[in-house]
Amino acid sequence: MKKLVFLLGLLLSGVAGFSQNIPRFNPDTIWTVNIDSAITVQSTRLTAETFIQEVMNDTSFYKAFRNMKKYSFTAENNIFTYDKKNKVEGSMYSRIYHNNNGPYKMQVLEKRDNGKIYKKNGKFSLYTVEMFDYIFMNPYNSDFTRPDDAKGTNESYKDKLKTLIFSPGRPVKGIPFISNKTAIFTPNMRQYYDYTYYRGTYLDSIPVYIFKVKMKPGLSNWTQDGIMIKELVTTFDMRNFQILGRSVDMKYDNLAFDFDVQMNIECSYFGDDQTLLPTKISYQGNWDHLAKKEERASFLILHKGYKIGTK
Repeated sequence: MKKLVFLLGLLLSGVAGFSQNIPRFNPDTIWTVNIDSAITVQSTRLTAETFIQEVMNDTSFYKAFRNMKKYSFTAENNIFTYDKKNKVEGSMYSRIYHNNNGPYKMQVLEKRDNGKIYKKNGKFSLYTVEMFDYIFMNPYNSDFTRPDDAKGTNESYKDKLKTLIFSPGRPVKGIPFISNKTAIFTPNMRQYYDYTYYRGTYLDSIPVYIFKVKMKPGLSNWTQDGIMIKELVTTFDMRNFQILGRSVDMKYDNLAFDFDVQMNIECSYFGDDQTLLPTKISYQGNWDHLAKKEERASFLILHKGYKIGTK
């Protein structure tokens, strides 16, 4: 259960670049969405409720990750860890080819690290980094890209985490203290948020709708402290309403733990059939748990050159 609570901030999903609230180097410097701030969506067919239902019921974002195991691609992974003064304590860069031509295998093309990244036993020094590597850097070790054929406590935790990522707005039972704080679309929680939506352009060519859920300004400090998800932004392809990405900004503090997390996930189309696949995953977060050492880390993962594999 402690692992599940600890992973909450790591595993909620994102698209237009998130706000940089943590005062340190931000590895996510690629801006892929341009918002026409002067033009809001004017349509009797589109309302905030339309976007809320699409966010909660969408399956395209989840399928984008599952589709990865059908492709060969190159992943560039950047990891940074920090001390309490937000100075870089360790860093790692790797370029890995995920080869799906025949039996799957990973080929390390380049790898270098500095500082405190690994323990003496060769494992990552931070649990956050370990889980990020397990989930996003190796698609065949990830529950996002393989069938749920195993059951048990760990599988139950993963199911909860997948709800956080792919169905934001739903309550996630089983996470102490914060299970209902993820249900930001309930009648009770809606009073604390503003819902806005815009037209924009993604990757200079794809027309999109940007749906932003943001904590209302002017709330009392006590109310603000009780709201975990400060901002959630989802970008939809205007042509088919597939989700191209999502960003989240979360912050929460109680007696057991506190965290300050921003995360961004983006997808693009590949191949003649325009399959949606993840292209960028970035994370910026601080975690402090009573049972663990405080962890501060940033990640940037870029997926490039997708080509359908041959078996």
